[in-house]
Amino acid sequence: MVQGFTAELKRMLRDAGCRLVRQGRGDYEIWHSPITGVHFVVDGTIKSRHTANAVLRQAGLPKHF
Repeated sequence: MVQGFTAELKRMLRDAGCRLVRQGRGDYEIWHSPITGVHFVVDGTIKSRHTANAVLRQAGLPKHF
């Protein structure tokens, strides 16, 4: 079975100083990046490495997956 990228992605975001702002609709969460100064959405079940890397890019972090 394919493991999702969500847990590792959230760990990386926290380590970089990003913080959870609030819960969104469904299983989405709104996060804030101190690097870029913007809010971005993190899905609760990310199964695509492309989506995980897109979230990292929005947070101002380099690709990892």
